[in-house]
Amino acid sequence: MAEFKTIAPEQLQQNPFTMIGKDWMLITAEKDGKANTMTASWGGFGVMWGKNVAYIVLRPQRYTKEFVDQAETFSLSFLDDRFRPALNYLGSKSGRDEDKIAKTNLTLAHEEQTPYFAEAKTVVVCKKMYAQAYQPECFIEQGAESTWYPNKDYHTLYIAEITKILVQE
Repeated sequence: MAEFKTIAPEQLQQNPFTMIGKDWMLITAEKDGKANTMTASWGGFGVMWGKNVAYIVLRPQRYTKEFVDQAETFSLSFLDDRFRPALNYLGSKSGRDEDKIAKTNLTLAHEEQTPYFAEAKTVVVCKKMYAQAYQPECFIEQGAESTWYPNKDYHTLYIAEITKILVQE
């Protein structure tokens, strides 16, 4: 099992565009003692209200959204490329239908009350600050709504304070 050390957000060395958009992340939350996760390649890091934050977006039909909505915290786990098959699987199957985490043989761990994956090279622990569903009248980018939301299943945007970053030692 990997050992982790805690770093400040300002010490994060990885490129967030690569981490999220190319390598992908697992968004993981827990409710009623059960964890659920999903693969995501949209989101980001920044500063909001004087705090270091992560933002994620979840569609309403995603089972993980129920967990993020109920939980106070969630994690973003970043795994190296040897876990690409697990990331593909976790992004294509629903936890409503099966225990998809068990099928990947990934190890669920916890940082206090927040679940994450022990195989991750980087874990970002987040505390929710804000959530709002995208509104069709707010689209400014021409074509974004018709391209990304033909079924009108608009994402909910979550902004969360980064409370801890764990990196493999």
